[in-house]
Amino acid sequence: MTRRRTALAGAAALLLSLTATACGGEDPTTAAGGGQELKGRKVTVAGVWTGVEQKNFKKVMDAFAEKTGAEMTFVSTGDNVSTVVGSKIQGGNAPDVVMVPQVGVLQQFAEKGWLQPLSKEADKLAREHFAPVWKEYGTVDGVFYGLYFKASHKSTVWYSPEAFEQAGVTPPEDYEGMLEAGRVLSDSGTAAFSVAGEAGWPLTDWFENIYLSQAGPEMYDKLAAHEIPWTDPSVVKALTTLGELFGDEELVEGGGAGALRTDFPESVEKVFGSEPKAGMVYEGDFVAGLISGQFGKKVGEDAEFFPFPAVDGGKPPVVGGGDAAVVLKDGENADAGMEFVEYLATPEAAEVWAAAGGFLSPNESLSLDAYQDETTRKTARSLVEAGDGMRFDMSDQAPAAFGGTQGAGEWKILQDFLRDPSDPEATAKALEAAAAKAWKKS
Repeated sequence: MTRRRTALAGAAALLLSLTATACGGEDPTTAAGGGQELKGRKVTVAGVWTGVEQKNFKKVMDAFAEKTGAEMTFVSTGDNVSTVVGSKIQGGNAPDVVMVPQVGVLQQFAEKGWLQPLSKEADKLAREHFAPVWKEYGTVDGVFYGLYFKASHKSTVWYSPEAFEQAGVTPPEDYEGMLEAGRVLSDSGTAAFSVAGEAGWPLTDWFENIYLSQAGPEMYDKLAAHEIPWTDPSVVKALTTLGELFGDEELVEGGGAGALRTDFPESVEKVFGSEPKAGMVYEGDFVAGLISGQFGKKVGEDAEFFPFPAVDGGKPPVVGGGDAAVVLKDGENADAGMEFVEYLATPEAAEVWAAAGGFLSPNESLSLDAYQDETTRKTARSLVEAGDGMRFDMSDQAPAAFGGTQGAGEWKILQDFLRDPSDPEATAKALEAAAAKAWKKS
């Protein structure tokens, strides 16, 4: 989620509270199977991670170095992965492996001819350890280029057990029940939802969860690829459903105008800070880092989550994101880099970061016991059990002009909708006009 790294940089730094000593066992399935055959070989890995995320990924790199003798180096690209990697390739200083945080960027790299297809061993390990959908998101024009190593689960609603207890409500079974619980919370004196509307990207996530559950995964795929227009009745229906929440000042803390002034960290603070104003905040599993790191609350006691509930009789949605490892053709030690990607496909590699905290793996073979707390185990279980029903963040699949630009495209149009959700059809037309323009240029 390249564009979201800036918004979440503070959250990443705050995950220090989750850090523990990493551990990992031997796994005979890797190509780099425990010898020192890469001794003296230098492998450079580039990615967006900084702070504690980078520190914990380096533990994974260190574990690979210990197994193989490779000399591992991490280079932080900042948010603009494509530009930085492109300049390094042109300068003759290409990294061997890049951790790509967005489906659209992976596709762009492949279309530019920068990537090596992943090895037969990586393909075998991906089929063995991951649901097919993850391999599909790493495949471009039938060629497997990207191995998803780190995932995010963006279908989690975080709530204050204390606020729920005081209002006499329990986690809901469906979307309508969530709104009903919200109205009871509001009647008790606590707003239902704290909504982060200042940036725009959390609003796309709200829409995506409703749309995936209500319209189903096949329609979600079509809309994500712009194979159907945003004026499709299914889009208008989802916007109407979302508008019922956005337009109800009993449900949204501060109303639409207040939500538009609320950034992501502040939306979490309004539920779990020293002066709580709302009972629930919707966003991904990364909310836990802010809750424990910045606001000093204990996840699992002072803060709980429930899965984003099913809408209109559909299935509960599971929207995800993730970082995929790709190998560059121009990397000086790309063959050694390929062995590192094969290692990343194993449960052993995922176990290292899982033990350190602040991490979810799409690897189905990773024991849930590898995670350090029950809340992370619950989110990981939900992500893995979704299997092929998981869908990658839709806006992350779109051209950046539509799905990833502050003050433009989908972000801006959904902010306008939050301000005034009275005309879903007009919003759908605006979304389609912006999408058609962005896809034409891409």
